[in-house]
Amino acid sequence: MAAATKTLAVVPPRASRLAALWRSHVGRKALMAVTGIVLFVFVLVHMLANLQAFQGSALDRYAEQLRVFPVLLWTARGVLLLAAAVHVAAGLDLWVARRKARPVAYRDFDAEGSTAASRTMIWSGLLVLGFVVYHLLDITFGVVNPDFRPGEVLHNVVVSFGRVTAVVFYVAAVIGLGFHLWHGLWSTFQSLGVSNRAFTPGIQKTAAALATLLTVGFAAVPLAVLFGVLG
Repeated sequence: MAAATKTLAVVPPRASRLAALWRSHVGRKALMAVTGIVLFVFVLVHMLANLQAFQGSALDRYAEQLRVFPVLLWTARGVLLLAAAVHVAAGLDLWVARRKARPVAYRDFDAEGSTAASRTMIWSGLLVLGFVVYHLLDITFGVVNPDFRPGEVLHNVVVSFGRVTAVVFYVAAVIGLGFHLWHGLWSTFQSLGVSNRAFTPGIQKTAAALATLLTVGFAAVPLAVLFGVLG
């Protein structure tokens, strides 16, 4: 009797959970929400650190303390870089998907039910991304700073914001950041499925308050340098 043969089906390797999330529209929104939380915590801490400029050399001491543990510092930078990359990629992918789903704009657009922040998320995000690159070249690496001095953060800040154009760009960017956070913070709860109609108004007001606080906090230092309060 001839030996029976069986054809074994080739089973593809199981996709990772992260890949499965990325393929899903809901999953990409969830990834945006989680990475957004990580970036929000960084932005909040960064604003509080910036305000130490009003205490003189405290800002330089803070920057020096960050370099005491280089492994921890670079680990944090790596996490932030990964979170930013996933956040930007997911945001652009979702925006492109929405554009493809409706290539022709509404003839009569009714803005009721949406906010200026929600309608400009992609543009405020790109503005902030561009500013982050410029800010790193200015304050961190000194490439575009007129008189960069390694380790002297306060000096570099004062020199940079002594230029009107730099202050205008910075303030415009933090206003864009405020709009981005305004919508992003409250929509995070929706993306993670933990919101309901009863809490939505309170979440929206809290998000607006936090976005305003961060905008004012970030704008305070460059404006103070420009008007001679710092420097």
